[in-house]
Amino acid sequence: MSDFIAEADGKLLHSHGLDRFDALWALPLEAVDEPNTGRGGWSRVFRLDLDGQGFYLKRQANYLTRTLRRPLGEPTFAREFRNIDHYRKLAIPALQAVYYGQRQVDGELRAMLMTRALDGWTDLDGLLAQWAILTAAQHRAIVRACGELARTLHDAGQVHGCFYPKHIFLRASGDRYLAQLIDLEKTRPLLFGQRDRVRDLEPLLRRAGAWGAGDVRGFLAAYLNVPGDSAQVDAWVARLGRRRSHKETR
Repeated sequence: MSDFIAEADGKLLHSHGLDRFDALWALPLEAVDEPNTGRGGWSRVFRLDLDGQGFYLKRQANYLTRTLRRPLGEPTFAREFRNIDHYRKLAIPALQAVYYGQRQVDGELRAMLMTRALDGWTDLDGLLAQWAILTAAQHRAIVRACGELARTLHDAGQVHGCFYPKHIFLRASGDRYLAQLIDLEKTRPLLFGQRDRVRDLEPLLRRAGAWGAGDVRGFLAAYLNVPGDSAQVDAWVARLGRRRSHKETR
């Protein structure tokens, strides 16, 4: 795989001498997390700011995932990058890749993935923690944005696989909210119709403890693009309730 550099960011990286793998790898940066170890290697995330724009640069070495297609393994970032690019082509709102590259160096398979920082966006977890002090209008706008995001995702034939509040980022825009997804490592095609849809949505509703029954109905109304008092929403509330009960009694 050749290096990827987003057209919109190529000049910026070039102006800082960072449009080459070795330069990005050697750049001194402060990590924002503890290293993930295992899989025979390590992986870590760093913050990078260039001319007032924020980015996250992820580096890893010998941190591989193995599949039937790639039994010898590949960097986990390779799969994540492909999924980011796939979402872009399908017009599913999600984080944006700026750079991807990998190299074999001194017996290590190194990989880097750089994405735009979501500065100005807040994850749904953070908004749920403030739910009691947000207005009813904000509640409706947030719930609707999440439902529309889920509809866009599933209508494009994709299952996120980790559709949790911490992976949904939102930003106020006038009287509405925009929403997008992060953490695309487990995404896959939607193959089993309603079953896949229910399994993708139920974890979100189980974790969104601040949402009341009205919020859940509002989310499903936006997801189904129907009125909140429709029989379709009733049916989905029941389906998701059965799924939740099954999960909690396992």
